[in-house]
Amino acid sequence: MLLGEPFGVADLFSIAPMVDVTTSAFRRLARVMTRQAMLYTEMIAAEALVHEKLELLAHHEDELPCTLQLGGNDPKKLAVAAAIGESMGFSAINLNAGCPSDKVQSGQFGAVMMKDPQLLSECLYAMQEAVTIPVSVKTRLGVDEFASEDFTRELIANISFSGCRHVVLHARHCWLKGLSPKENRSVPPLDYRRVYRLKQEFTDLYFTINGGIISLESCFEHLNNVDGVMLGRAIIDNPYLLASVDSMLFDDPAPPPSREEVFARIEDLAEQFLSEGHQLQHLAIHALNLFNSCPGSRRYRRYLSEHMTRPGAGVEVLEQAYQFVKNT
Repeated sequence: MLLGEPFGVADLFSIAPMVDVTTSAFRRLARVMTRQAMLYTEMIAAEALVHEKLELLAHHEDELPCTLQLGGNDPKKLAVAAAIGESMGFSAINLNAGCPSDKVQSGQFGAVMMKDPQLLSECLYAMQEAVTIPVSVKTRLGVDEFASEDFTRELIANISFSGCRHVVLHARHCWLKGLSPKENRSVPPLDYRRVYRLKQEFTDLYFTINGGIISLESCFEHLNNVDGVMLGRAIIDNPYLLASVDSMLFDDPAPPPSREEVFARIEDLAEQFLSEGHQLQHLAIHALNLFNSCPGSRRYRRYLSEHMTRPGAGVEVLEQAYQFVKNT
């Protein structure tokens, strides 16, 4: 059973797991702006780890603390995958029970697991038995016809029964048919107050709230009602938001670095990244929106987009792109 503290300091603010976004390269770039926040991997199928595709877990020690998110519905395979994740040095394990994508549905995991709370509980129990690091679950308020507050309460009760003590709740319902994954991120209305009421009822659980949070200022209101906040798309649109996380939410006495300071750190990281044999584009794509709302940002973004994919692209591409905002 779980031995680690189920909710650590880093869980106060976390970056949501996002497919094709929260890669190792993204996480390393995020770390030049925040040392405190909890980072997440993309969702990785337990099945793949059981078949020893361990390259999916490649990460740099600078990314820690970092939570490995798993997808699956077989308690035994999830237990094996969780144990592998712990052995690879991840800080915590999270089970995805909220993703509505067709691919995930076809594997009968993600959001569809909400329809079988007992199986979800069995999976979480098995994962906790397999590791000594924290295990959490990321889910939603409901799925398809299961939309009532009573359903959400029963879902959380089953999670609690498993021994899991940390629930990440995307404060929306989801529809497995009729809405795309993108639409499921915006069309179903947000219901933050339902999450707040769950926290008041399940006082022994830690709740992280997710969905529609776009500023650090709004995080404070949520933290008056729940234990942690998780941002996703807002960070894609404005990655520089991360530069103020440590000072605003973790009381770091150091002032937030300027965009220019952050960019200099990214250039240093790019040098190291390239020396390891990686391609610039895999890092630079996460810096495209760094100067959003700044004069010259459109030309910066266009130049970087056009040149970062060229064979042999190096740090000079970053520097040349930067001139469009530096000289404006």
